[in-house]
Amino acid sequence: MSLRLQLLLLQAAIVCVVTVATGAVAISVQELAIRDAHRERMVGVAQSIARLPSIHDALDSPNPSAKIQPIAEVLRESSQLAYVVVTDAAGIRLSHPNPERIGEKVSTDPSVPLSGEVYVGTQTGTLGESWRVKVPIFDDAQRVIGTVSVGMLESALAADVQIWLPWLLVAVAGSTLVGVFGAAGVTALVRRRIFRLEPQQIAELVDSRETMLHRLSEGVVTVDSDGRVSMANDAAARLLNVDDLVGRPLTEVVDAPILAVLEEGEPDGRLVLAGERALIARGTGTIDDDGRRVGGTLLLRDHTELHAALREMDGAQSLTDGLRAQAHEFSNSLHVISGLLEIGQIDEAREFVAKSRSGGALAVDEPAANLGAELAALLSVKLAQARERGLVMTVDVEGTVPGEASDDLRTVIGNLIDNAFDACRAEDRVAVVVQAVSGEVRVRVNDSGPGLDDEVARRAFDEGFSTKDVAGRRRGIGLALVARVARRRGGGARVSRSPWGGACFEVELRVPMAVTTR
Repeated sequence: MSLRLQLLLLQAAIVCVVTVATGAVAISVQELAIRDAHRERMVGVAQSIARLPSIHDALDSPNPSAKIQPIAEVLRESSQLAYVVVTDAAGIRLSHPNPERIGEKVSTDPSVPLSGEVYVGTQTGTLGESWRVKVPIFDDAQRVIGTVSVGMLESALAADVQIWLPWLLVAVAGSTLVGVFGAAGVTALVRRRIFRLEPQQIAELVDSRETMLHRLSEGVVTVDSDGRVSMANDAAARLLNVDDLVGRPLTEVVDAPILAVLEEGEPDGRLVLAGERALIARGTGTIDDDGRRVGGTLLLRDHTELHAALREMDGAQSLTDGLRAQAHEFSNSLHVISGLLEIGQIDEAREFVAKSRSGGALAVDEPAANLGAELAALLSVKLAQARERGLVMTVDVEGTVPGEASDDLRTVIGNLIDNAFDACRAEDRVAVVVQAVSGEVRVRVNDSGPGLDDEVARRAFDEGFSTKDVAGRRRGIGLALVARVARRRGGGARVSRSPWGGACFEVELRVPMAVTTR
């Protein structure tokens, strides 16, 4: 059975049940209203008859029925009642629509009115089942001297109800018809809203959507017009390092640069940081053409490994350049030695060889060995880069750096040295100092470049802030990453002026283990 037919039948059944029940209640309420109206009228008529002086006088006469019967019949006909029966204190009829019943004892129990109470109810008498009222007749001393019973047949009450029944049935039928057509309209509207899909098709689409979203390696986050996360896949939770995203304001779970990508819109992608993870973020924007705030979508792609690979490639390229320069320098030295030998200047050739610097472009001083193989290799490459740029770079290591800090130190030292290289020109100086003391590693990089003014120094570690403008490259990531690594390690990062007038970057990393010092 199609969804359209199911919805139509279900709603039609509900409409029919509700309207039939409403009609039944309406008929019952109408019957009660008619019955209550007749009761009030009958009580009034009975009490009026019980207070008539002529009735009181007739009850004291030798032949009371002769006087009471005519009065009762007139009142019965004028009140449109089925009967008006007056009895004495013994329950003997003194009036009746059928004169032959006068003088007989009443067929129903007269004890209630004879006890001075009013009786209202349905009883079966000589005329059949009737809705009746019985009231006592009191004398001047408030003694019960008789009763008055008035009533109307239940068949007459039913006839009064049936007068209204066709109208009620018409109303019920009309309501049912309108409800069915309304149900058909609602069914059509619902079908249009769900693109005329059947439940099985909707379930398949939902399953496909969930499978696709949660198996994507890219993070997908959607927000509503209030800025709350309405949907997020597993990759987004992993990249943002937040377990429960849905339902929370996005401002609580991401930093300002990522939020800016979503709000401003970035179709081409922007390099941002989520913790210490480098991400490419794309956003649709949250403001439409009319200036209204709407929902948006944020796409996140992990570029941490690619970013590290690019940095390593830059280092490898610099190392290659350094090796090429060293080879050229070595070739020139060989030419000089060859020339001296050709002209017979053997002693001068020996002296030139003695003056030649031992080692090559990758020579590392002894203190750097305390950093470990990976950090020593990094500094070797940076030394080669410094010579290639014409810079004077020195490395000083105090103590032995624990191996567990090696990865974080590579990030910190590499970014700080790169930043110093970018700020310096040929013949400028760069000094790297690494101090390993108990439970802490301090890194300080001084340079003799132009330095930083107060405003730049204040924002130096902000993500996305940079004084360098390189076309096609996103800057302002390296120092922000350094600051985040330092905070994670329980330390900090700061910038000041170096002794040479340039910049001095200092970073502290706490290492939960003892180290030996020299």
